[in-house]
Amino acid sequence: MHNMHLIEDVLASDIKQEPIRAGFGRGLVTAAGLNEHVVGACADLTDSTHMGDFAKVFPDRFIEIGIAEQNLVTVGSGLAAMGKIPFVSSYAAFAPGRCWEQIRTTICLNDQPVKIVGNHAGVSVGPDGATHQMLEDIAIMRVLPNMVVVAPCDSVEAEKATLAMASDRRPSYLRLAREKTPVVTTADTPFEIGKAYVFQEGADVSLIATGTMTYQALAAAEHLAKDGIHAEVVHVPTIKPLDKETILASVRKTGCVVTAEEGQMAGGLGGVIAELLGDELPVPIKRIGMRDRFGESGEPTQLLTHFGLDANHIRLAAHHVIERKNKVEK
Repeated sequence: MHNMHLIEDVLASDIKQEPIRAGFGRGLVTAAGLNEHVVGACADLTDSTHMGDFAKVFPDRFIEIGIAEQNLVTVGSGLAAMGKIPFVSSYAAFAPGRCWEQIRTTICLNDQPVKIVGNHAGVSVGPDGATHQMLEDIAIMRVLPNMVVVAPCDSVEAEKATLAMASDRRPSYLRLAREKTPVVTTADTPFEIGKAYVFQEGADVSLIATGTMTYQALAAAEHLAKDGIHAEVVHVPTIKPLDKETILASVRKTGCVVTAEEGQMAGGLGGVIAELLGDELPVPIKRIGMRDRFGESGEPTQLLTHFGLDANHIRLAAHHVIERKNKVEK
């Protein structure tokens, strides 16, 4: 059973697909129309990051920094110190990848509400290969004091997340994928920074996912139902601050967990959930994600399968943790 006003059939062959970053572009234009203090800056990737939508509508509030990501985020910090709400965008491999120290020192240490928008995250960047497939960003951003970390599952949620971030006074990181991905949420699906959502109810295993992998978790749940397994799908768009209550409530019900993310498991969502359960509720857990390695060049769907980041691998992991749970219970 699907909840939260999702689309009816996540396995439909004609499911709508759109780049998640397109939702950010729409959301930023809307946010700027609502608040004159919203400004934007980019590191010479305006069209690719969809910052160009904002630049066309509000040219007097847009700054092209050029290929200088360290300068990009420090300018953002200065704008925030003067009362602006800056959104700064680049590829995630470069921001936060190339300018983490400047984010730490000029933004987080001073608690400035700069919104860092990292595009082209995950292996689904595809042919651009390992240099551009940012996999470590969740880990390096969530350890920063004061930083909010958000990874929307589709373009509709990205639009909502952008609007929410514009109204939030904390430093924030928005993680966006490059390729078109299935749109599973609707205008009525709730979104709030700091909240996780049960997208599908179940009692046998908790599939806890973020970003693009939430679709894969929903698809895995459909396949598991054919195996006689009722999976609960928990979508975690906000990795930090983590909605511990929703996650723990699900795990208390199911007794075992599979996490799924398009990034490094070490320090990413899998690490966050393992830390939480280690402290509060030790249960069998299997993490789906990148295992201490870099990506490769290839087509997005091929890469997801190659690295074990698709619905079938989540399904197999669910069977594995359920077997472990049953052994413990015996």
